[in-house]
Amino acid sequence: MQGDPALDAWYYIDAARERHGPLGADALRERVRAGRLDRTTPLWREGMPEWQPLHALAAELGLPAAALPPPLPPTPPTPSPSAPSLATAAAPPRSGLSGGCVGAIVAMVGGLLLVALLGIAAAIVLPAYRDYTLRAKAAQVIGSTSTLQTRIADFARRQGRCPVNGDPGFGEAERDADELIARIRIGRFDNGHCGLEATLHAPGNDKLDGKALWLDYDAQSAAWNCSSELDDRYLPARCRGG
Repeated sequence: MQGDPALDAWYYIDAARERHGPLGADALRERVRAGRLDRTTPLWREGMPEWQPLHALAAELGLPAAALPPPLPPTPPTPSPSAPSLATAAAPPRSGLSGGCVGAIVAMVGGLLLVALLGIAAAIVLPAYRDYTLRAKAAQVIGSTSTLQTRIADFARRQGRCPVNGDPGFGEAERDADELIARIRIGRFDNGHCGLEATLHAPGNDKLDGKALWLDYDAQSAAWNCSSELDDRYLPARCRGG
């Protein structure tokens, strides 16, 4: 694959959901250093089955993890700018209330409204952001097994059987473990397909930790299928409903 220009034609989606590209790897790294992309920016190039977050592709792009800027925190909506004008246009105080008292009441009501708006924003934005980060981790696990998927398919074509842990080129289940994967078992699924079972490693996160993610290879269609015991909302679209 070395020298293939398609592999150096990158695309990314910015915070406004606009797609940019194609860009060479050097140009992409410059935008990362300039702070135009963050850890969770979706990236894609030809040959990838789906979009993946930037931090999952840092090694391929030659970017150290420490050099990736963190994602921006979600910004809650601000109160409507028209609200202060209502106080300005209010009728003159009656029943002997001074202008200072009316201003204090308006300020108190405005403060209560702001607190309510912030509470609503937190209830909507924070869970959605948490789901997005968990989905990005699941996509990172799938992306990290891409080389292993290729080796499994090649072995099955050459040997006429599925590889298992301990076969030449394949270590024990824990050998391919990393910060997000506890172990990877290799073998044949009940449907006859060769593939792998990755057990996720995320201590303290019961949505991911210990959950299995399955990738099986359909030799007839030369396609990899994805399924998992994770909740669908934490999975990339192609893995849902498995």
